[in-house]
Amino acid sequence: MKIHEFQAKDLLRQAGITVLKGQVARTPEEAADAFRQLGGELAVVKAQIHAGGRGKGTFREHPDQHGVQLVRSAEEAQSVAERMLGNHLVTIQSGAEGKVVHQVLVEEGCRIARELYLGIVLDRSVAKPVLMMSTEGGVEIEKVAAETPELIFKEHFCPARGLQPFQVRKLAAKLGLGKTAQKSAARFLPSLCRFFADFDCSLVEINPLVVTEDDELVALDAKVNFDDNALFRHPDVAELRDESEEDPAELRAARAGLSYVKLDGNIGCLVNGAGLAMATMDIIKYYGGEPANFLDVGGGANTEQVTEAFRILLDDPHVQAVLVNIFGGIARCTTIAEALIAASRVVGFNVPLVVRLEGTEVEEGRRMLAESDVDLITADSLADAAQKVVAAAQSRSAS
Repeated sequence: MKIHEFQAKDLLRQAGITVLKGQVARTPEEAADAFRQLGGELAVVKAQIHAGGRGKGTFREHPDQHGVQLVRSAEEAQSVAERMLGNHLVTIQSGAEGKVVHQVLVEEGCRIARELYLGIVLDRSVAKPVLMMSTEGGVEIEKVAAETPELIFKEHFCPARGLQPFQVRKLAAKLGLGKTAQKSAARFLPSLCRFFADFDCSLVEINPLVVTEDDELVALDAKVNFDDNALFRHPDVAELRDESEEDPAELRAARAGLSYVKLDGNIGCLVNGAGLAMATMDIIKYYGGEPANFLDVGGGANTEQVTEAFRILLDDPHVQAVLVNIFGGIARCTTIAEALIAASRVVGFNVPLVVRLEGTEVEEGRRMLAESDVDLITADSLADAAQKVVAAAQSRSAS
């Protein structure tokens, strides 16, 4: 689960991690009031959306405006907020359509001496969180990793014990921090690693992490994601969810107990099992197609779930064909066949449908589909299914 920057900073502040003072504004007038209440001569107005790259992003309605802007008066804060609110901010992570800005963060200015990068993720290769830092703050970390990986410094830590003092000293030396900044790092870095573990985060990223002219470390930005599977332990965090930032189809799927992620292709995929879903998408691409989604109905899919899955797939105007790839285990092929037949009556398949069944009760499942009135294309293997669905999608796109 993702949250907004202002929400992340509220949590960090409560955890004793240094962030700047700021206020959320949902109207231009609130932005002006926020500037006055901060009481400084300089502030920053930051669009709040679930996407990175806001500082370099531009608005569809105002191409000369960026998602992060300096302001020097309440009137300027109001004017900038007016151009942001209700408009689409397009960034490298938002997609071409961009995301609508519903709120902005008005934050006090800061005297910056240096900008660093900080990120914490789970390193699955060693089953531990890893703290990554770099002197290249304010730059896309992907670019740094690709061009100058030697500038990224890593320290793995145990979630129970946290980041150790010697690790802080190692990072401080590599980053070239002075004595005062090292003392600040000795407080800041372990606290942030503890926050990552205590809140079951999947990502904590601060870019930039700044060293002020007073040699204090301050989180100038904050991106925090949480492990959905652990949200039951954090009901207060779950309440921070902003569904307006999420794909409506993905929300529908979650409510139906389906795992769904929308992609950019034109071949819908309905599969049981995450591994099989990944293999299905891979082989579609191998034969020249592009998957429109990841959709895992799970091992215990029922008629209602399969019907809702088809509704979600077919509501996507980009879908030109659908591949159903089922390996019957817990969910028998006869159960899936029954669900397909029932779903066809309720939803109505308006694009080519390719079905490949294997596993428990497969012969009976295939017989049920053959004797039904469902208009579908059967396949004997995954390769056969992928070739047929790619051809069907290409033929429909060309017509």
